[in-house]
Amino acid sequence: LLRIRTTPASGMSASPSEDAATTVIQSEPLPGVRLIELNRPHRLNAMSTDLLRELHEALDALTDDTACRVVVLTGRGRGFCAGLALVEHEGNRDGSPQSRLWLQKHIAALVPKLRALPQPVIAAVNGPASGGGLALALASDIRIAAPSAKFNASFVRIGLSGCDIGVSWLLPRLVGASRAFELLLTGRLIDAAEADRIGLVTRIAPEGEVVAAALETGRAIIGNSPMGVRMTKEVMWSQLEVSSLVAGLDLENRTQIMTSF
Repeated sequence: LLRIRTTPASGMSASPSEDAATTVIQSEPLPGVRLIELNRPHRLNAMSTDLLRELHEALDALTDDTACRVVVLTGRGRGFCAGLALVEHEGNRDGSPQSRLWLQKHIAALVPKLRALPQPVIAAVNGPASGGGLALALASDIRIAAPSAKFNASFVRIGLSGCDIGVSWLLPRLVGASRAFELLLTGRLIDAAEADRIGLVTRIAPEGEVVAAALETGRAIIGNSPMGVRMTKEVMWSQLEVSSLVAGLDLENRTQIMTSF
């Protein structure tokens, strides 16, 4: 398991040695709340090989961590996550279709991994969330934005399909198919105000207070029973895939009886 580091909240500086040691920093700002900070502020937290590996490791470790009730995901500095660090990855792999497919699957696997966590995940979007960064935000259960937050699916703007890393499945379920089509086909940036208006985020926190707002929401979640919270997350995600109201009711009925014991 990863060693949990007690660190300053997002926006505060850590020691140079700590910054150099890890690209994913963990702390426990509240009992039961795990804060995960992407730590490549000089690159707007773009996904390097190390960041991808450490984020996978962090999420894997949380799966059986019963002391953790809520996860808050954010970025250090002025960005949430600028997506894949393309130049860095081009230098690290051989460029073959097999190599590129491995990397594609490695990044995309973060989305179902976030969904499968028993803990609710709150994305505290403190700045740009682009490409893979947008995917991380969409795969979280709750999104809270700073006024400086910006979102876009940038894939189409670099000659790729706009459908990538689960975004084309998640986005229309959050904002509707019509808006999702427009955002994916244009790749345009939307600001926090528009994201709030179309339902991409639940609210906007004052600048510099987005992590505090996420912790406030986390505290409210922890006030509920662990099993009730876990099954609410699981059923809500499952309901996005069931084929009918009756199937959804069957799922709810069985879950409700299970949680009543």
